[in-house]
Amino acid sequence: MKNNVSIVISCAGMGTRLGLGCTKALVEIEGKTLIERQLEILKDYDDIRIVVGYQAEKVMEVVNSVRRDILYVFNHDYRNTGTGASFWLGAQHAREYAVALDGDLLVRPDDLIRAVEYDGCCVGGTTPSTDNPWTMPTETINGVECVTGFSKEKGDYEWTGLAKLKTAELRPGKRHVFHLIEPMLPLPMIFLHTKEIDTIDDYERAVRWVRNNYED
Repeated sequence: MKNNVSIVISCAGMGTRLGLGCTKALVEIEGKTLIERQLEILKDYDDIRIVVGYQAEKVMEVVNSVRRDILYVFNHDYRNTGTGASFWLGAQHAREYAVALDGDLLVRPDDLIRAVEYDGCCVGGTTPSTDNPWTMPTETINGVECVTGFSKEKGDYEWTGLAKLKTAELRPGKRHVFHLIEPMLPLPMIFLHTKEIDTIDDYERAVRWVRNNYED
């Protein structure tokens, strides 16, 4: 296990598209919230920061029931900012690498560990499956498939919201995490099995995926 990594989980958003009345980190699948599932996978890592905003007290209550060593960071402007702002706030004074992880993302457990343990920076991609996704054009550089941009028009992989980045190279941003990544490109692409939950259809697919032991 690498000890040069800080993990930033962005849980500040309102989750209005899903329409379940809670921030998406608190959505339950098979009796466990998404944030509980993420923390179970990351149980061996000792620097985890959770960025809260909407329903902050509820998120903190659930997290505290799992572990007590979490650093909470508040995004007070969560109504007007995106995950990039939350990640930037959470990555302050982080270790050499900061991992960006959205609170609404289900990741196959071994894939999440593989991303955190990746030797250097990486950007997580997956098979396009959501409506109107941000995709990632790639190019092979020195034998490594690398992300060269983010696009609504071209790219074989869907952007997952998960990335491992050099903390010293991060710059402030208020929109999305990929806007913070763009100045660092090209970066190696790592393929991940994930399910993002934005709509009820996404939620139902995620439930089936978990019941099927994270197999499509």
